Amino acid sequence: MPKPSTESLSAFVAVAELSSFTAAASRLQVSPSAVSQSIRALEQRLGVALLNRSTRSVGLTEAGARYLERIAAPLRELDAAAEDLGGEADKPSGVLRLNVARAAYMTVMRPVIAPFLKAYPDIQVEMVVENAAVDIIARGFDAAMRFADLVDEDMVAVPVGPPLSAQVIASPDYVARHGAPAHPNELLDHDCIAFQHATSGQMEQWAFERGGERFELAIRGRLVVNDSTAMAQAVLDGAGIGYMANGFIERFLDDGRLVRLLEDWSPPVPGFVIYYPSRRRAPRKLKVLVDFLRAQRYPLRLSADATFL
Repeated sequence: MPKPSTESLSAFVAVAELSSFTAAASRLQVSPSAVSQSIRALEQRLGVALLNRSTRSVGLTEAGARYLERIAAPLRELDAAAEDLGGEADKPSGVLRLNVARAAYMTVMRPVIAPFLKAYPDIQVEMVVENAAVDIIARGFDAAMRFADLVDEDMVAVPVGPPLSAQVIASPDYVARHGAPAHPNELLDHDCIAFQHATSGQMEQWAFERGGERFELAIRGRLVVNDSTAMAQAVLDGAGIGYMANGFIERFLDDGRLVRLLEDWSPPVPGFVIYYPSRRRAPRKLKVLVDFLRAQRYPLRLSADATFL
């Protein structure tokens, strides 16, 4: 049996990961018909259907899922080896796949993604924004970004972004209607917006620290969210008091749309890290992103006319 070409294998992996011939073609910078022909040729060589196709969706067959599990990692290693052989004089290039928590995107990635793409025109970034814990190896990501305390010890983790602290925030309208708490315990008498972690389903407790005193508070609220952007937007809309790390709310504090409460009770929280498997050599496209992020001086500001969501 003739061996499949790396082009056909790359096409299959791209379609399997993106569930789209069009998206796969964009990643590979070829036409959708070329992707379709490559996979058809691969299926003919193997004598088995790898994909279930319909007018609305593309999915793996059972055989396709087994095949993807066997070839995805070795194929990525081949791609990385080819990049390394390009030499340091070549421009970093290729598709950089990132999995980023929403708060990390808003705080670390959003302010720098445009200048990064401008600085490295041969790099294409595919960024999946989600809060749930993911297996970045199994899902084919080059790296991910989360709070430092959520990352497994067997990963290479590089700190990025600004120092973080937990902040209690509200809109001026809410404070005018309900008053401002003078002590964290008074939050129990307010409309607080609760945060539910996507992975564990647990409600986040609000931690407070001042001097040598530290405690956590199980706040009560009628609104529960599982997304930091939704939390900030709800606070801006006057739905209640929020609790979140700094990073992308500074501009709302600067222009008066938000106010801080209980400022002297704000404890530090773990910062963000960009991480990747320790047993895998970081490709040059990832190295330049890490260096780019570490070179930033925070806090960064988006343009004044930038929208929030």
